Amino acid sequence: MSDVQMVTVRAADDGMRLDRWFRQHYPNIKHGALQKMLRKGQVRVDGGRVQADRRLCPGEVVRVPPIDTDAAARPAPKPRPTSDDADFIRSLVLYEDSHILVLNKPFGLAVQGGAKTTRHIDGMLGAFEKNGERPRLVHRLDRDTGGVLVLAKTRIIAAALGESFKSHHVEKIYWALTSGVPYPWSGRIDLKLEKQGEEGAEKMRGSPKGQRAITDFQVVEPAGQKAAFVAVRPETGRTHQIRVHLSAAKAPIVGDRKYGGEKAVLEGVSSKMHLFCRQMTVPLPGRKPVTITAPLTGHMEKTWKFFGFSGGDNLDWPDL
Repeated sequence: MSDVQMVTVRAADDGMRLDRWFRQHYPNIKHGALQKMLRKGQVRVDGGRVQADRRLCPGEVVRVPPIDTDAAARPAPKPRPTSDDADFIRSLVLYEDSHILVLNKPFGLAVQGGAKTTRHIDGMLGAFEKNGERPRLVHRLDRDTGGVLVLAKTRIIAAALGESFKSHHVEKIYWALTSGVPYPWSGRIDLKLEKQGEEGAEKMRGSPKGQRAITDFQVVEPAGQKAAFVAVRPETGRTHQIRVHLSAAKAPIVGDRKYGGEKAVLEGVSSKMHLFCRQMTVPLPGRKPVTITAPLTGHMEKTWKFFGFSGGDNLDWPDL
């Protein structure tokens, strides 16, 4: 057993929740054990009792009670990306300043790992590590969706951006190719969404019991009656929101068999998902918002050339 430790919070941990701080620095302490120590007052910050969601500030002192020495071991550092992966992810950079890093995420590449996913954006972020800090994810894109992916360079910015995404203060514009043409050509889809189905086969569905989801859309250019270039602005950020909403509008996204079925197949173009985060306007603390635009890549770039689509930027959207 170790003795009582008085640990000073580092600048790198500014704004971190106490429970997350323990998970990072004492990964063998289970959540239930930490809650018990908090209830008994064994864990304190600057001498005072605290809750698990207390956010820490640099210079504060955390009292860590006697624990097994093995539990005090720091988690193993994340592995460094290979030189090829480091070069690859650096090639994706669209924008960088002291606060954020923005990538043009390729189609088919996961943002985070899982049981069967070993190559992903999060695993390559060590290529940007400086002074022990690496960029942090603040939102997600589906594996099969490409485009603008914003990362925070510091914990403070990550917390601020996380709140901005949560409160829908980040404006996002997506481009999609739909099978069929939405009618009318522009409008707002207000359809509550709820997750249904068994684990591993879950789908989002329209449901009066679900969470409110709002999507604005405009047809930029139709390709006859079979397809359309559609610009989409989601006001909320529910899982698979754009995909479900366009399917509900009888114009599913090409390549989205999950929500469009056979209608999502369009002869002559790629069978991959045609959904791309084209632009994002990001509010930053103490600064003017930054707008980042990503050029089309991969199969969507080829599809746009095939149809001769152009334009789509600088559209007039209703006020949020």
